[in-house]
Amino acid sequence: MNVLNFVQAFFSDNAHWHGYDGIPTRFVEHVQYSLLALAIAAAIGLPVGLLTGHTGRGGNVIAFVANAARALPSFGLLVLAVLLIGFGLLPVMIPLVVLAVPPILVTTYEAVRTVDPAPVDAARGMGMHESRILFRVEVPVALPLILGGLRSAAIQIVSTATIAAYVSLGGLGRYIIDGLYQRDYEKVVGGATLVAVLALVTLALFWAAGRLAVSPGVRRR
Repeated sequence: MNVLNFVQAFFSDNAHWHGYDGIPTRFVEHVQYSLLALAIAAAIGLPVGLLTGHTGRGGNVIAFVANAARALPSFGLLVLAVLLIGFGLLPVMIPLVVLAVPPILVTTYEAVRTVDPAPVDAARGMGMHESRILFRVEVPVALPLILGGLRSAAIQIVSTATIAAYVSLGGLGRYIIDGLYQRDYEKVVGGATLVAVLALVTLALFWAAGRLAVSPGVRRR
């Protein structure tokens, strides 16, 4: 059987659409893991990136931290976290957050730093507070790049959240891990297809968010 036959067989099997191991259940679990990891990473990366980008300080530190985090293997971190903490959701969140923080942090920093200094200087000349300058002048202009960093992090999380299945959790990785163990390649291909579909959906959602949140004038720049 070729890949298309595996995909057709997987999705046409009614058993894959019902119960605790059904596609809707596993899909929701995967989305929950991904959203939680993205929220934690954004809560870390966005404030630090905005602050350092606005002040212009800490750029070298951010580059060092981002490069170091990118060099860490997600699966190795998962194994280490399980050994230190035990099984559960927390060991899964650690590698996913470590994976997602660098693109958010670096892109947010660079987005703010590349804002045209003329309107920033004009706002300071009018006596505007630094926080108002950041959120009313710099962030609206930097928003496309900031969303790009979040999009990149989200795609990486969606693709990597399959590791949750290694520690007996759910998600779409359950099909891949169980399929490999059972030598059920129909299930493996089906799970991989679902992950790819979710990644494409994520891309579409961020494209729509960019169309809604970014000013038309900024989009045309």
